[in-house]
Amino acid sequence: MAQLPYLPHTESDIRAMLDRIGVQKLEDLYSDVPSEFLKKGAYALPDALSEQEIRDYFASLEAMNARLKVFVGAGAYDHYTPAVIPYLCSRSEFLTAYTPYQCEISQGTLRYIFEYQSMICELTGMDVSNASMYDGPTAAAEAMKMAIACTRKKTRVLLSKGLLPHVIKVVETYAKFHGVEIGYVPVMDGQTCINCLKAELAKDDVAGVIVPSINRYGIIEDHSGFAEAVHARKAILVEYCDPSALAVVKTPGEWDADIAVGDGQSLGLPLCYGGPYVGFMAVKKEHMRKMPGRIVGQTVDKEGRRAFVLTLQAREQHIKREKATSNICSNESLMALWVTIYLSLMGPEGLREVNRLSSDGAHYLYGELLKTGLFEEVFPGKPFLKEFVLKSKQFPGQMQKRLEEAGFFAALDTEEGYVSFCVTEKRTKAEIDRLVQVIKEG
Repeated sequence: MAQLPYLPHTESDIRAMLDRIGVQKLEDLYSDVPSEFLKKGAYALPDALSEQEIRDYFASLEAMNARLKVFVGAGAYDHYTPAVIPYLCSRSEFLTAYTPYQCEISQGTLRYIFEYQSMICELTGMDVSNASMYDGPTAAAEAMKMAIACTRKKTRVLLSKGLLPHVIKVVETYAKFHGVEIGYVPVMDGQTCINCLKAELAKDDVAGVIVPSINRYGIIEDHSGFAEAVHARKAILVEYCDPSALAVVKTPGEWDADIAVGDGQSLGLPLCYGGPYVGFMAVKKEHMRKMPGRIVGQTVDKEGRRAFVLTLQAREQHIKREKATSNICSNESLMALWVTIYLSLMGPEGLREVNRLSSDGAHYLYGELLKTGLFEEVFPGKPFLKEFVLKSKQFPGQMQKRLEEAGFFAALDTEEGYVSFCVTEKRTKAEIDRLVQVIKEG
């Protein structure tokens, strides 16, 4: 019997489908895409290769990537990843159903999601966590939608200008297509301005306010009086957090926030050219039914044994579309498993040590850069943990180029003309000293 290549659809299958939807050829499906964005010509793929040749080919591609020491943060942090995590993530207990609808065969997945939710609640000081989100910025956008749903009749959400720029952009995009008006609270002396916030709240049309726990300049914000001001106007307070830092800074629960969101990437997920990430969301109990996504709960089976099930899943696949909290479908479940194992391995003491080492390194670099005479302080006296900005007397682009040639990714320039640095526990004193030396030589 002749061997045939695998064909997902025959020519007649494809013809029948095209006729059904009223187009002549497959290319017509892309008629809305401008021609300059369409691939033309053959793909640059090699001929058939053996397994070893394939491995060598991809190894050669991988070798083209530069290996730089990362001294930049801006929402993506180069923290240490314990070697055991990739191994544990691949175990069969966790590689069960894609979406764990059938709890009988999905206990591995359901259990780690339950543990993930429990740990996120412990980190944030909130009552309930969902089963993870896509990433931090979209989690913030979902929180914006939640604020509208929780308050009703109010149509405006305020964003602190201290939020990371990409977080603001994503929230603005969601707002545009959901009819939500966005307002802004400026940063004064490195801190979201509470008096400006109160002035906006006085207009009595604000559904929610999103503020950073640690802002885009690396400064740990003081949110004293924020919750009182927001709740007095029956609005929702959302904190955008770095979950790793919550081991040592005041939690959203302690600030009396209603919703905590952020990106779990800092919990051991390695940097990988833009992903993958995992958003988190935790809320006060009274807002639980407005959360997007799903929640895993603990129960017992008919024999009295502990078991896990999907408890809440208020999305449009399960309830009436108009009553759905969101159209979020899947989540970053594998990354939630990664975060869960990381938190289990590190524990409270390990997380505190990560932050101590990061903070010590960042403050050492801060002082050494000022000693060069090539930088000026922007926010003197303001508390920071692992990330900070300075004003450079050198042109940032030239400084970045020299640092890159020396093997460093550092001195990220900001919209205001500052340069940003970040130090994690992975960076050594010798690396910091070398970075400073390269800058001085310039």
